[in-house]
Amino acid sequence: MNPSKPAVALIGGTGDLGTGLAIRWAAAGYPIVIGSRTAEKAVQAASLLKSPAGARAPRGLANAAAAAAAEIVVITVPFASHDAILDEIRGSVAGKLVVDTTVPLVPPKVARVQLPPEDSAAVAAQKRLGETARVVSAFHNIAALKLRKGEPIDCDVLVFGDQPADREVVIGLARDAGLRGLHAGPLANSAAAEALTSVLIGINRNYRVDGAGIRITGIQAG
Repeated sequence: MNPSKPAVALIGGTGDLGTGLAIRWAAAGYPIVIGSRTAEKAVQAASLLKSPAGARAPRGLANAAAAAAAEIVVITVPFASHDAILDEIRGSVAGKLVVDTTVPLVPPKVARVQLPPEDSAAVAAQKRLGETARVVSAFHNIAALKLRKGEPIDCDVLVFGDQPADREVVIGLARDAGLRGLHAGPLANSAAAEALTSVLIGINRNYRVDGAGIRITGIQAG
């Protein structure tokens, strides 16, 4: 076990994005807890993850228990389930860093930007969880399939949060997943990346590509 790395719970960790991130963070030595509506499904997903020798074995728990068992909680659920899941874990995330990856996609027109009344899913999450949770928003524009395959991803991760120190933690998580994370300002700015996801979906369709992403130019590597 690597005591220097915090335990990470992925709520909705049996979905495509949650699985892709879990694969990469487990391989990097993070203690992983998979959360799902049913513990059985979470246990099954956790059993498929591979961790380095000496690392804590991934675990699977129901969502609220998974959130309680980790220091960092990552939300990887569809927008339609967002409010219900936040209500489910609210009591388990007080004082914790919550990383929200949610994009407000509203079928059937998911290539059209449709932001919620709060202007972003991340701001809505902060309001719903209350002031004791520290919400950071990231990983909106990353192709889940590429994460799962483990292949290099030519895409930056824009990280939004009101506290620079919290953003820096998430930039470290991005780095350990093989991605470049960038400080992108306060949580309110998350609206830009959330909206951009719908734009990228349209680009994928129009140009028949799988997983178009973004890269910020002018910043030297490292």
